[in-house]
Amino acid sequence: MNRLRLIFAASTILASAFGAHAADLHVLNWKGYGADEPWAVEAFEKATGNKVINDFFNSEQEMLTKIRTNPGLYDVVMINAAFNDQATAENLIQPIDTSKIANYGDISAEKAQSPMLVKDGKVYGVPWVWGLTALAINDKSFDTPPTSINVMWDVKHKGRVVIRDDAVEAIQFGAIATGQNINDIKDLDTVKAKLTSLMPQIKTFWSAENDFNQLIASNQIDVGTYWSGSADRAKTQFKLPVSLVIPQEGAVAWLDAWSIPVGAKNVAGAEAFINFMIEPSFYTEWVTKVGAPVSANTKAVAALPEDSFNRKVMGDPEVAKRIQFQAPITDAQREAYLKAWQELKVNVK
Repeated sequence: MNRLRLIFAASTILASAFGAHAADLHVLNWKGYGADEPWAVEAFEKATGNKVINDFFNSEQEMLTKIRTNPGLYDVVMINAAFNDQATAENLIQPIDTSKIANYGDISAEKAQSPMLVKDGKVYGVPWVWGLTALAINDKSFDTPPTSINVMWDVKHKGRVVIRDDAVEAIQFGAIATGQNINDIKDLDTVKAKLTSLMPQIKTFWSAENDFNQLIASNQIDVGTYWSGSADRAKTQFKLPVSLVIPQEGAVAWLDAWSIPVGAKNVAGAEAFINFMIEPSFYTEWVTKVGAPVSANTKAVAALPEDSFNRKVMGDPEVAKRIQFQAPITDAQREAYLKAWQELKVNVK
């Protein structure tokens, strides 16, 4: 039985368990991020009778705005765990009955019990995948992959460097470049100075995955910040000359989780969908066909070949020592980061 057939089988069992019937299931996620893969949508719909209707966002703030302004529209939403506190505090998402999610028990305990996702003993987010905001390089521009974050500042790459247009991520990237903790930045002025010196290197800022990929495809850039799963997808699915580099100084790590908004009309469908998304057979198919981040499901990672990037490199204890997982930030911090970032961007022609 091949992987996709395993998905059908697992989902059929779920459909029976949930008593699932034909219903719309509104999903909010990043575009091109697993949930909207045609083969996966087809498998889930065929097995459960739910019709998946995907909607997308380009930033966490846009995601929160969509949930706020469309109460009751979405049944399941993908949220970076660092933003789960905010969504919970605003009563945008509801507790999840994990007893109805068969694969939940295979999620690593550290991630399943993350205080960002579990409040007062209630689960508000089911860990899905995790990854890094590190460096992605254009293989055509390097004989040997760089090892330091400072390659971004190398004048040889002036005008061929990109960074994501996201204030929090950019400031945290600057914190790593100045040897600081991304969740406890003591010297914001030093971060701003470091990023100010980077601005002459910048060609442009990217917002969506496709932006970065097009710049690589047209050979306009050498290096830039990028998500690990996106770099894998660029190489696997689009055959682009992209390689991920985890600098010796470290990288920003993030944990993505599935949540159910308050007022969701198809909670049973959402539970079945979440279980489908963390199913090992779906994950291995996703990695093989498209490229993906690291699954929070330990059985899913163990199902990968031993030499696969998401198992060999991302599971390397030495890499684990260098990464810093994003934690929630305050509104005051977010405002300070946004102000600093807007000031920095003015200097890019």
